[in-house]
Amino acid sequence: VIIVASVSCIYSLGDPIDYRSMVISLRPGMQKSRDELLKKLVELQYERNDINFIRNKFRVRGDVVEIFPANSSEKTVRVEFFGDEVDGIYEIELVTGRKLCSLEHVAIFPATHYAINNETKEQALKQIEEDMQKQVKEFEDAGKFIEAQRIKERVSYDIEMIREMGYTNGIENYSRYFDGRKPGEA
Repeated sequence: VIIVASVSCIYSLGDPIDYRSMVISLRPGMQKSRDELLKKLVELQYERNDINFIRNKFRVRGDVVEIFPANSSEKTVRVEFFGDEVDGIYEIELVTGRKLCSLEHVAIFPATHYAINNETKEQALKQIEEDMQKQVKEFEDAGKFIEAQRIKERVSYDIEMIREMGYTNGIENYSRYFDGRKPGEA
């Protein structure tokens, strides 16, 4: 028997319902401003990069937004706006920028497999901070001041990264908080 499991499966990262609700769905003719789309892309952990256009990035040129989706390797999506309306959506060849076809619908999935809504994130970060404070106090009471300082610095940094960027290296260490599980619960 061979079992293939992603880190998401192993650590139970990300709620599939939250993930699905975060997908950006675009259709020509729909009302959505360019700035609204850009804000949503950043929330889904895409990064703007007008020069190095690689996966999980987007670039902007006037009323045109080009997105390199997380689930693509060679094709990108171009969204053209006319005011606050999606004027056209095209599949674009990455290297040449040539339009391959016009699209009637495109779904842009989060840039990372781990995506959570803001309410869940804030509740989890509050609990992480409370648990950190308890652990720091335990270390200080035991005379382990270096350990107390180290855990406070590390967890505070992780909290700041999650709050600002939506992700931190080693986020799987906090998966129980985002899933709402109790300590020791599988």
